[in-house]
Amino acid sequence: MAIRNNKRLIYPVIISEFNDDGHYFVVTSPNIKGMVTQGDTAEEAIYWAEDAIATMLDGTEYPEPQDPSDWEVKDNERIVYVSVDMTAWLKANSKTIRKTITVPKYLSDLAKDNGINVSAVATQALEAALNV
Repeated sequence: MAIRNNKRLIYPVIISEFNDDGHYFVVTSPNIKGMVTQGDTAEEAIYWAEDAIATMLDGTEYPEPQDPSDWEVKDNERIVYVSVDMTAWLKANSKTIRKTITVPKYLSDLAKDNGINVSAVATQALEAALNV
């Protein structure tokens, strides 16, 4: 069985620099409809673009990156590539869910007597088995 992990996506985005009500940068992506984010610096805007892309794509099919060579950009815009590690993002932003597991009673008793969190051990074992 193939296990999907370490999914890294790379998308071209347009970063626009503005000097109207201050100096700031806005990032949009023709690849991901509705994705807009910004930052006070170009680096900050790209940081938030990674999070915005991951948020917009969470739970969806990942679109193929477009070739930006035909994109028209204005004087205050440039094309940059944003790398998104979906596995790391999902891990950092994942909610916990309740799962019922079955373990031998003696292990359950030993874990309780030794203050071992069975959920934490199961999580660590799954991460190790899935290499995440």
